[in-house]
Amino acid sequence: MTAMQMRLELVPLPTSDVDRSKAFYVDQVGFVLDHDVEPGNGLRVVQLTPPGSSCSIVVGTGMGDPSAPRVHGLHLVVDDIAAARGELAGRGVDVSEVSDVGGGIRYAYFADPDGNSWALQQLSR
Repeated sequence: MTAMQMRLELVPLPTSDVDRSKAFYVDQVGFVLDHDVEPGNGLRVVQLTPPGSSCSIVVGTGMGDPSAPRVHGLHLVVDDIAAARGELAGRGVDVSEVSDVGGGIRYAYFADPDGNSWALQQLSR
Protein backbone atom coordinates (compact mmCIF):
# COMPACT_ATOMS: atom_id res chain seq x y z
CA MET A 1 0.00 0.00 0.00
CA THR A 2 1.33 3.39 -0.96
CA ALA A 3 1.55 6.00 1.76
CA MET A 4 -0.80 8.93 1.31
CA GLN A 5 0.93 12.10 0.14
CA MET A 6 -0.14 15.57 1.15
CA ARG A 7 1.31 18.80 -0.18
CA LEU A 8 0.73 22.22 1.27
CA GLU A 9 0.37 24.31 -1.86
CA LEU A 10 -1.94 27.23 -1.02
CA VAL A 11 -2.48 29.34 2.11
CA PRO A 12 -5.40 31.79 2.09
CA LEU A 13 -4.75 35.10 3.86
CA PRO A 14 -7.51 37.46 4.95
CA THR A 15 -7.28 40.95 3.50
CA SER A 16 -9.33 44.11 3.65
CA ASP A 17 -7.84 45.54 0.43
CA VAL A 18 -6.86 43.11 -2.34
CA ASP A 19 -4.97 45.65 -4.46
CA ARG A 20 -2.97 46.86 -1.45
CA SER A 21 -2.08 43.26 -0.55
CA LYS A 22 -1.15 42.44 -4.14
CA ALA A 23 1.13 45.50 -4.34
CA PHE A 24 2.74 44.68 -0.97
CA TYR A 25 3.54 41.09 -1.87
CA VAL A 26 4.65 41.75 -5.46
CA ASP A 27 6.37 45.14 -5.23
CA GLN A 28 7.78 45.01 -1.71
CA VAL A 29 8.23 41.36 -0.76
CA GLY A 30 9.05 40.10 -4.27
CA PHE A 31 6.44 37.36 -4.64
CA VAL A 32 5.50 36.26 -8.17
CA LEU A 33 1.95 37.06 -9.32
CA ASP A 34 0.53 33.75 -10.56
CA HIS A 35 -3.09 34.72 -11.10
CA ASP A 36 -5.39 37.72 -10.71
CA VAL A 37 -8.77 36.58 -11.97
CA GLU A 38 -12.39 37.60 -11.49
CA PRO A 39 -14.52 34.64 -12.55
CA GLY A 40 -17.76 36.39 -11.56
CA ASN A 41 -20.24 36.71 -8.70
CA GLY A 42 -17.93 39.14 -6.87
CA LEU A 43 -15.13 36.58 -6.64
CA ARG A 44 -11.55 37.75 -7.18
CA VAL A 45 -8.61 35.41 -6.72
CA VAL A 46 -5.04 36.72 -6.50
CA GLN A 47 -2.48 33.94 -6.12
CA LEU A 48 1.13 34.83 -5.29
CA THR A 49 4.19 32.63 -4.81
CA PRO A 50 7.45 33.35 -2.98
CA PRO A 51 10.42 32.94 -5.35
CA GLY A 52 11.63 29.33 -5.19
CA SER A 53 8.59 28.06 -3.28
CA SER A 54 6.11 25.30 -4.10
CA CYS A 55 3.53 26.88 -1.80
CA SER A 56 1.55 30.00 -2.69
CA ILE A 57 -0.69 32.42 -0.86
CA VAL A 58 -4.07 33.65 -2.04
CA VAL A 59 -5.94 36.87 -1.27
CA GLY A 60 -9.16 38.02 -2.79
CA THR A 61 -12.81 38.90 -2.46
CA GLY A 62 -15.78 36.59 -2.12
CA MET A 63 -13.61 33.88 -0.54
CA GLY A 64 -14.52 34.34 3.08
CA ASP A 65 -14.79 36.89 5.82
CA PRO A 66 -12.20 39.69 5.42
CA SER A 67 -12.37 40.27 9.18
CA ALA A 68 -11.34 36.66 9.87
CA PRO A 69 -8.46 36.19 12.32
CA ARG A 70 -5.09 36.96 10.82
CA VAL A 71 -2.55 34.27 10.01
CA HIS A 72 0.57 34.42 12.17
CA GLY A 73 4.03 32.92 11.99
CA LEU A 74 4.28 31.90 8.34
CA HIS A 75 7.92 31.04 7.63
CA LEU A 76 9.98 31.99 4.61
CA VAL A 77 13.19 29.96 4.79
CA VAL A 78 16.18 31.78 3.29
CA ASP A 79 19.84 30.95 2.79
CA ASP A 80 21.14 34.40 3.78
CA ILE A 81 18.89 36.18 6.26
CA ALA A 82 20.94 39.38 6.31
CA ALA A 83 20.67 39.72 2.53
CA ALA A 84 16.95 38.86 2.53
CA ARG A 85 16.27 41.31 5.35
CA GLY A 86 18.26 44.02 3.58
CA GLU A 87 16.38 43.48 0.33
CA LEU A 88 12.99 43.68 2.06
CA ALA A 89 13.97 46.76 4.06
CA GLY A 90 15.24 48.36 0.86
CA ARG A 91 11.80 47.84 -0.66
CA GLY A 92 10.12 49.57 2.27
CA VAL A 93 9.08 46.53 4.32
CA ASP A 94 9.16 47.15 8.09
CA VAL A 95 11.26 44.12 9.01
CA SER A 96 12.82 43.50 12.40
CA GLU A 97 16.50 43.16 13.09
CA VAL A 98 17.89 39.63 12.82
CA SER A 99 17.86 37.63 16.05
CA ASP A 100 19.87 34.51 16.74
CA VAL A 101 17.85 32.01 18.78
CA GLY A 102 20.71 29.52 19.07
CA GLY A 103 21.44 26.24 17.42
CA GLY A 104 22.22 27.97 14.14
CA ILE A 105 18.70 29.38 13.77
CA ARG A 106 18.19 33.05 12.98
CA TYR A 107 14.97 35.02 12.50
CA ALA A 108 13.66 38.36 11.29
CA TYR A 109 9.96 39.29 11.31
CA PHE A 110 7.53 41.40 9.31
CA ALA A 111 3.79 41.70 8.72
CA ASP A 112 1.61 42.62 5.76
CA PRO A 113 -0.71 45.65 5.86
CA ASP A 114 -3.53 43.48 7.28
CA GLY A 115 -1.47 42.08 10.16
CA ASN A 116 -0.70 38.62 8.74
CA SER A 117 2.76 37.93 10.14
CA TRP A 118 5.83 36.34 8.62
CA ALA A 119 9.19 35.08 9.83
CA LEU A 120 12.32 34.96 7.73
CA GLN A 121 14.22 31.93 8.97
CA GLN A 122 17.80 30.90 8.28
CA LEU A 123 18.94 27.46 9.37
CA SER A 124 22.62 26.55 9.48
CA ARG A 125 23.02 23.35 7.58
